[in-house]
Amino acid sequence: MKTLPWLICVSLLGSATLAAHVQAAPATQATQTDVASRVKALNALLAEQWQHNLESSPEFATVLGDLRYNDRWSDASLAHAMAERKVTEGFLKRFEAIDTTGFSGEDKLNQQLMVRQLKDSLRGYDLKLYEMPLDQMNGIQLQLPGYVSSIPFDTTKQYDDYLARLRSIPQVLEQTTAVARQGMKDGLMPPRYLLEKVVTQIDSIAKPAGEDSAFAEPLKHFPDTVSQADRKRLHDAIVAAIDNDVRPAYKKLGEFVAKDYAPHGRTQPGVWQLPNGDAIYRYDVEQMTTTKESPQHIHELGLSEVKRIEAEMTVIAKAQGYKDLASFRAALKTDPKVHPTSREDILNRYRGFIAQMQPELPKLFGLLPKTKVEVLPVEAYREKEAPGAEYHQGTPDGSRPGQVFVNTSDFANRTTPAIESTAYHEAIPGHHMQISIAQTLPALPPFRQQAGYTAYIEGWALYAERLGKDIGFFKDPISDYGRLSEELLRADRLVLDTGVHYKHWTRQQMVDFFHAHSSQDEPDLQAETDRYVTWPGQALAYKMGQLKLLELRERAKKALGDRFDIRAFHDEILGGGALPLDVLEARIDAWIAEAKAGKASARPLAAQ
Repeated sequence: MKTLPWLICVSLLGSATLAAHVQAAPATQATQTDVASRVKALNALLAEQWQHNLESSPEFATVLGDLRYNDRWSDASLAHAMAERKVTEGFLKRFEAIDTTGFSGEDKLNQQLMVRQLKDSLRGYDLKLYEMPLDQMNGIQLQLPGYVSSIPFDTTKQYDDYLARLRSIPQVLEQTTAVARQGMKDGLMPPRYLLEKVVTQIDSIAKPAGEDSAFAEPLKHFPDTVSQADRKRLHDAIVAAIDNDVRPAYKKLGEFVAKDYAPHGRTQPGVWQLPNGDAIYRYDVEQMTTTKESPQHIHELGLSEVKRIEAEMTVIAKAQGYKDLASFRAALKTDPKVHPTSREDILNRYRGFIAQMQPELPKLFGLLPKTKVEVLPVEAYREKEAPGAEYHQGTPDGSRPGQVFVNTSDFANRTTPAIESTAYHEAIPGHHMQISIAQTLPALPPFRQQAGYTAYIEGWALYAERLGKDIGFFKDPISDYGRLSEELLRADRLVLDTGVHYKHWTRQQMVDFFHAHSSQDEPDLQAETDRYVTWPGQALAYKMGQLKLLELRERAKKALGDRFDIRAFHDEILGGGALPLDVLEARIDAWIAEAKAGKASARPLAAQ
């Protein structure tokens, strides 16, 4: 799983069908000079829109290594949201006005994808989804300190930039409060019980003073490039900003949430209780899956997948000497052999599996990641609500590696069988590999290098878990059981997400289904349940994306027969960056047709 919206550029995306490999129009329809001029205009407009994104989202610019706006935060005000809607509308009109007659398939696709993105961004604005800025998973109270790990601290100026950001946190939180008040007026409220968790999080961040604050992390390791005099100045100024600006602002926000906001939180977990809630959920489903599938169909698909996966798990359970799956699950919960011995034990297991996969990658891919990945523990202030693991992207140039944050809290109540599959999911050949490759593909404009189509990104990561099986890992039946338990979790999500937001399930119904159809540790099970409540539709992306990738692979194998090469297939999947599932399907269908006609090789590309 990846989190924090500015760590991966997540666009609001629709699902209108686009042709991934559109043939250029005949030359008679437009002169080559005219086509070249219009392509140049498109590329210039794409560059202009991208620069606007970086300027309006300074945090994301910093993540990418662009430090021009490194001393500021995004404007979180209502006025800015309204202004951005107008800017988006203006860009849409200009992109739609471009005549793509005679364009190459890729140039035409660039225009189509941007138009699609802008249209769906406007739909998101009109649904006022930005009016719920506080939740226990991705709320601003977590984003600000969580972002620190992505900021470079290599020079005195970068520390001074950070100091400016700390001093402006009160303004950001004031803006957030105003937006939340507007959401309260409009009836757009998260559940009350989750807002009470937000209060606890805010207090845990506000309480530690000075060097003990999560915001003081950069003070622990000054680089040699910062002089002793500047170290003293910066240390004192940053500690003062934390104690005089940041902590009081957090305390004020916490009082607002506790006294004025949380008491008005919605009483039901499902978004159906919100004004226009059904339309909001349909929108969320469409954005997260990049499909037009109905919630009912997705729910039924989830039940079918749960049944299939549990049948495979039962085979392992019986082979281990148990009469059924339930008794095997119960035995594992108390078996000391499958429980970590410490927080560090969990981290070391992740590192070991990632190291094990690294030399096997050339068997599966021609394209390989150039940047490194590191495993880190989730910060203490957010570990109670954090998922088991999550990926934060590195910089395109590799100056900051990709980061897998692992939740090591309550380790005695966690189990180890699923660590192997999760390591492949978050690092290689999952998120780190896919994102690292995408953001350095030379032929793509930046908005496609950083595309955030959740169904593709999470579908790929779940697909990557199975690649470990394909390459010969998961030889230990307990570890293979762990892999299946993680796939089961993603099938459960289809049922639970649609259950709570479409079928009006209560939280207890969700927990009961989870207990009956899951091998999740109790801390993760509870946090996962609240995640689906908070983030409608997101949990659907994993299975929907994985199933489409498996479908496309089988289609290619059947069509190409002995000419099918898994490396070539994977390179074609990864070589266009993240895409909506319908566009990805068109891309693979075109590749299959070209390979069958002898116009393109089914063999792998050279590593880039």
